Amino acid sequence: MKIAVAGTGYVGLSMAVLLSLENEVFALDIVPEKVEMISNRKSPIRDEYIEDYLKNKNLNLKATLDYKEAFKDAEYIIISTPTNYNEESGYFDTSSVEDIIEKVVGLGNKATMVVKSTIPVGFIENMKKKYNIDNIMFSPEFLREGRALYDNLYPSRIIVGERSKRAEKFASLLKNAALKEDVEVKFMNSTEAEAVKLFANTYLALRVSYFNELDTYAELNGLNTKDIIDGVCLDPRIGTHYNNPSFGYGGYCLPKDTKQLLANYENVPQNLIGAIVKSNDTRKDHVTAMVMKKNPKIVGIYRLTMKTNSDNFRASAIQGIIERLAKRGVEVIIYEPTLKEDSFNGYKVINDFNKFSDLSDVVLANRLDDNTKTIEEKIYSRDLFTRD
Repeated sequence: MKIAVAGTGYVGLSMAVLLSLENEVFALDIVPEKVEMISNRKSPIRDEYIEDYLKNKNLNLKATLDYKEAFKDAEYIIISTPTNYNEESGYFDTSSVEDIIEKVVGLGNKATMVVKSTIPVGFIENMKKKYNIDNIMFSPEFLREGRALYDNLYPSRIIVGERSKRAEKFASLLKNAALKEDVEVKFMNSTEAEAVKLFANTYLALRVSYFNELDTYAELNGLNTKDIIDGVCLDPRIGTHYNNPSFGYGGYCLPKDTKQLLANYENVPQNLIGAIVKSNDTRKDHVTAMVMKKNPKIVGIYRLTMKTNSDNFRASAIQGIIERLAKRGVEVIIYEPTLKEDSFNGYKVINDFNKFSDLSDVVLANRLDDNTKTIEEKIYSRDLFTRD
């Protein structure tokens, strides 16, 4: 069948590649450079599996800037455009999703729209009423940056926000394309599916925050953080995963999804959800304070990226720490080899590592690697396990 995918970020591109193994897929984007790269079978994002599949698999995949070409005769239109959190409104900016919905409605297209973008609880029901449509549902994604296609090939679960034949058909498309056997599939209303997405990511943020606060306690009291974490996490109910201290949670999902869930609690009693959001700022305050104790004149930021094996630094925690240091009068310089520019948000970028390290009094590294081993005496990091 023909399937259209609107948006070619981690979610959209991994979905387009996955489904083009067995279907005709049109990937729609508004950025000409991304469309050209995909057309030339090059990935515009860093993802080992996407890069490999684009290069080596026989994909029935076409990238286009023309939404009419993409949507014509499509049976499913997957919407995976970005929904950033708007601090002023207190809700996701869903304008890019609505733009696609309006285009589909305007064309009179009867394809089933499947929203993969993260949205507020109740969004799909609102869209049905606003546009007087029924051909739309939500299906959350549970993907990691840099591992998006892998997580589609080996999904933890497939959730589709509708109980219907078309929902079952869509779930089958995903399940049949997966390499993992016996994938758990759950059908529910879109509103519950929207809640699943936000609660899942907020739990992950909670876990990050928990081990960061454990680390803060240990650091300020002269205790060995790793010994405590190892001892805690050997309890199988807790587990040894997702427990590496950091400068805070960041990236595409966790910061905005936690704030959106908190906004959905406007008329609901809560303590924990608000604490998770607040904890991320508290952690950045603590890291900044620990760096300031060293009385640096110049602080070097080793990588803006959110985590190991990622090329994304949108909403990375280190950026919040940069702002805090700058307000205290510290000069900040950045080492980020993925940047071609010589500045980032007004801060100097130095991609000669030796020059960068020589100029820095202290080097902040959210995650350690071979480079940081050569300047251990200057490094401030809370990375214990060199992962996550």
